[in-house]
Formats: sequence, C-alpha cells, structure tokens
Amino acid sequence: MIESIVMFKKAEEVIKNMQQHQEWINSTWEKIEKKMSIIAPRSRDKIPYTTIDGTHDDKSDWIDWWTNGFWAGMMWILYDVTKNDMYKEIAEISENKLDRAIEEFVGLHHDVGFMWLLSAVANYRLTGNERSKVRGLHVANTLAGRFNTEGNFIRAWNDWGNGEDHTGWAIIDCMMNLPLLYWASKEENDPRFTQIAKKHADTVIETFVRPDGSVKHVVEFDPETGEYVKNLVGQSFAEESSWTRGQAWAVYGFVLSYIYTGKQEYLDTAKRIAHYFIAALPDDYVPPCDFRSPKEPEYKDTTAGVCTACGLIEIARNVPEYEKELYLNAAIKMLKAIGERYCNWSNDEDSIVQMGTEAYHYGGKNIPIIYGDYYFIEAIYKLKSNDKLFW
Repeated sequence: MIESIVMFKKAEEVIKNMQQHQEWINSTWEKIEKKMSIIAPRSRDKIPYTTIDGTHDDKSDWIDWWTNGFWAGMMWILYDVTKNDMYKEIAEISENKLDRAIEEFVGLHHDVGFMWLLSAVANYRLTGNERSKVRGLHVANTLAGRFNTEGNFIRAWNDWGNGEDHTGWAIIDCMMNLPLLYWASKEENDPRFTQIAKKHADTVIETFVRPDGSVKHVVEFDPETGEYVKNLVGQSFAEESSWTRGQAWAVYGFVLSYIYTGKQEYLDTAKRIAHYFIAALPDDYVPPCDFRSPKEPEYKDTTAGVCTACGLIEIARNVPEYEKELYLNAAIKMLKAIGERYCNWSNDEDSIVQMGTEAYHYGGKNIPIIYGDYYFIEAIYKLKSNDKLFW
C-alpha cells in the first residue's frame, strides 16, 4: 500500500512538471509552424541537407544520399498536426523524386529506412496511399537483402571505389533503419523481416555496446565467417571514443526495437545507453560531437541532442511511472537548451537548428543539418502528446 502511494505521488509530480513545461512546448511549436509555413513553400522543390548563406541547398541530384527522407518527414509531421495539404504536396515531391534511387539501385545502402520511412511509409500510414506502400515494401526487401547470414548483421555501405572493402562493415546508425523491417513484417504478415531486424539488433548488443553504455560507430566483421574483426573510428574521435550521434541512434533505435518486438533486453539496452548519455552531458546540456574527445577545438552536435531527446521521450512512455521523470527531464533540458541557444527563428534563413557536426575529423562543423530540424520538430511533436511513430 505504501509503495502504491509513493508511486502515485511520483506520477503526480511527473504530470505537474510536464504542466510547467507546457507553455514552452506550445510556444515552441507555434514558432515551428510559423517559420515552416514560410520556409516549406520556399523550398518545396528541393530535398535540403544544409544551408548555404542561410538558403537550403538541394540534394535532388544526389538522389541516394542517406538524409533525403528527412525533409519529407518534416512535412508529414506538419501535415499531421495542421491538415494543411501544402505539406502533403511538398512531401510527395520528395517521395516521387526518390523513385530514381530505386530505379538506379546501385547506390542504395542500409539507410533506405531513413529515406523511405519518413517519405513513402509516412505517406501510407497517414493517407493510405497504396503506391507509397509498394515503395516501402520494395526498399524493405532491399534492406533485408543486405543481411549477412554468417555474422547476423546488415551490411552498411557499398564500396566507395577507394580501395576499402566494406563488405563486412556494419554501423550503429542501422538501428534507426530496423523499423522499416518491423513495418514490412506487419504489412506482409511475414516474420522474416522482423527476424532479420532482431538478429541484427542482437549482434549490435553483443559487439557495439560497451558495458558502460557507450557505443562504437563502425564494426568490421569477416564477411565469410561472420567473426568480429575490429572496430573503426568512423565519424568519432577515436576507435574507443564515444561519438554522440552514434549514442543517439542507439538510444532511439533500441527503444524502437522494444516497441515493435516487446523484447525487454532492447528496452534495457536503450536505458543503459541513455544513462551513459545523460551522465556524460556537459553543464549546458548540449552534447559535443564526441563525449571522449579533447575540449579544444569544441565541436557541438545539436543533432545528437535532439535525436536522443526523441528516444528519451519514447523510453519515458515505456517505463513504469516512477522512472519516467529521469528521461523526460533530460529530454526537455536538452531541447530547451538547444531551442533557446541554437535555434534560428528568423524567416530570412531556412534552417532552424544550428551547430550540428557531421563528423569529428572531416565534414562540416557547427552547421545546420536537416536531421537536426527534423528531430527537433519530432521531439516537440511528441511532447505535445502526439503518439504516432514515424519510425
């Protein structure tokens, strides 16, 4: 009885805390809607990745680029909230353009989940578009076809023509692509897609996730025997460091695998990685590019923060009441810090979230990246009590 009373009071505290944050959540969503109502039509024919002098670039010419679903995903979230057909029409422009990537095929990789979950599958889920369902199932089969049966992993990349053999490479990012397989199993009433996803997730637990909750970015397996060979630097600072966006993919990816399968080990793994992430955050609650890197030069990565926030919110939805506050508070603190310090609300510039970093040793540093905007919008959407999953 005493335990029940304590749990009830704790639940009341969580509700009270959320009510205190509600004004900020609502005002932030209003700013998102206001800015996107101007930016969306301005970039309607583009598939943005970053901005150049404040203006969206366009990845339409690099159609198999892994981030090419995020713009459509932003449009579908806005459509779901506003029911404004403008967002639907803009999302479908990207989806139609992506057909060329399917037709060319040779450029496709494991990131087809990022590309088509947020475009075609979102369209099907929200509107029932049968053509979009076909697109989603097509690329789900492509993803399943990358599964290595000896190593129980999904191959990440194709060869880049630089002499490196990527046949046995798997990366932590793929945890966010697995929901495409879970969705396909449900739609086709065929367990083989989920079986592949679970085997890959189990391999990630065994070979990517360290005991302290930090994760590796790239792991190389022997593609013939499936044996672990080594881990590689990837986009992190060093082989044994902790690339924060990799942590984000793992937090969100494992809780999604739990939601789709009910396998407790996946939720426990998401929590372990989340605890490491929360404990490693700096005082300003904005993660660096790598938790185990030199303090100088300082490379922030807001994209890791907003993606992890989405995962923390889902963890909070799937743990007992007395556990929720830990994850919600951390998510809201990160989102507030990024929203107040690193969001650009000017209608003259196309991006919202600033200070994203592609990788520690190469690529853009402290720049706006489209998935930063996407995950920030998705996180605020979730906090407004929307329970649809776009993954």
